[in-house]
Amino acid sequence: MATGSFTKAGLGKLSDVLARHVDSGRIPGLVAMVSRGGETHVEALGTFRHDGGPSMRRDTIFRMASTSKPVTIAAAMVLLDECRLRLDDPVEPWLPELADRRVLARIDAPLDDTVPARRPITVRDVLTSTFGLGMDMTALGTPIMGAVFEQGLTPNLPEPMPEPDEWMRRLGTLPLMHQPGERWQYQLSSDLLGVLVARVTGQPFETFLRERIFEPLGMKDTGFHVPEDKIDRLPTLYAPDPQTGEFHVWDEAEGGRWSQPPAFQGGGGGLVSTVDDYHAYFRMLLNHGVHEGERILSRPAVELMTTNRLDPEQQAARHAMAVNNVHISFGQGQHGGWGLGMAVRTYRGDYAPIGQFGWDGGSGTATYADPENQLTGILLTQVGASTPDQAHVIHDFWTTTYQALDD
Repeated sequence: MATGSFTKAGLGKLSDVLARHVDSGRIPGLVAMVSRGGETHVEALGTFRHDGGPSMRRDTIFRMASTSKPVTIAAAMVLLDECRLRLDDPVEPWLPELADRRVLARIDAPLDDTVPARRPITVRDVLTSTFGLGMDMTALGTPIMGAVFEQGLTPNLPEPMPEPDEWMRRLGTLPLMHQPGERWQYQLSSDLLGVLVARVTGQPFETFLRERIFEPLGMKDTGFHVPEDKIDRLPTLYAPDPQTGEFHVWDEAEGGRWSQPPAFQGGGGGLVSTVDDYHAYFRMLLNHGVHEGERILSRPAVELMTTNRLDPEQQAARHAMAVNNVHISFGQGQHGGWGLGMAVRTYRGDYAPIGQFGWDGGSGTATYADPENQLTGILLTQVGASTPDQAHVIHDFWTTTYQALDD
């Protein structure tokens, strides 16, 4: 178990490496935090826009993208703790659109070439991202992936996702790609989770998250949109041109996608937040579900979330997706395992040890905690994953963070 915190030389190196990325002109700004054993170190470098603008600050609000997943899963864990959901209950009572599923005969089959599902979809299938549908980057160009995009079931398309009941209706028109529980697949289960929580609780997903997770943790800047009185703390989000590196605006603050409450509160990628809010959440997980003496989640719930849930066959498929997509992901996602809502490192492929948990976001965010070293690290930028630049700064952040540990 960890005892020390950070070396002065190590933190200096971390600062220098992050500054190098900002000075290169390819990362306009960033906010980074490393925390260990009561010591917290924050770097806020660069500006809100690639051509200047306000300076990054510790309280700058970022679009968290897929780093929403490890946080929004907590709503479901509260319901498990309270026995309002059970892992092996079918989801049909709350999600009747998913009753009587058909499953594609093979992944590239026409949508009407199906067999019956072997069993109903369960809560466990949704929480482990194995309910049968997802963003499968190895299946691009197949009829089912085309249908997922055409129906507007995924974020980041020009059209925003429809409100939850209409989203569910559209989801219910599609066959599953795989039998329930069979294969780990990305994204759609995290959005489905939000609909499930809302229907079980009779509250909007965000309301339940706020009451049970955000407010108890003091996460005052976290939500699914940025209110008018905070919009000046939200930087421009860029998706650089893959060929030239030219900065294309993906989302502006004023009048942008996060300036109004969304029709769909997406658990897969909809949150905005700050380093301090995310720090509170990941420290709670490291502290087995307790925050400043108040229990937020049970210890077993946290253990379930933060340990690998995939069987060897599923893990092999997840690993293959990561290592065979390095040219697209620039190396992000190579952890081996997956818990609930987050990656769990099951092999040592870089400087981080086995057991580290968290995830990365396509908007240039990375949020992880490491139980062995009692370490939390959060890196927030405003650069999308259209070029390797944000993956490189994330990689260098972790490489230098682990060298800065003092023990």
